[in-house]
Amino acid sequence: MATDYDAPRKHAEDDEKPEALPELKAQRSTNTNASNLIDEDEAALADSYELPGADLSGEELAVMVMPAQADEFTCASCFLVRHRSQIALQKDGLLYCTDCEG
Repeated sequence: MATDYDAPRKHAEDDEKPEALPELKAQRSTNTNASNLIDEDEAALADSYELPGADLSGEELAVMVMPAQADEFTCASCFLVRHRSQIALQKDGLLYCTDCEG
């Protein structure tokens, strides 16, 4: 027996769909109102974000810059200030950290 797989199939559940349609429409309208509220909140939240490349010329930073302490060194490879316990190599008077040499 040949079967036409492209033909629409009929199920016992298909007969129940017209009865459930008004209930689904009521749920959909309730969910639409809730999703609109969420979208509005997201839109308001998105306005408060600063995007990369934004004009920050009016902003002023207050950062206290301290010189390297006695127990610190600057790595000659990554240029980060590290604690002396992280010295891995001293070459030509330059200090290298364990991350760069490890």
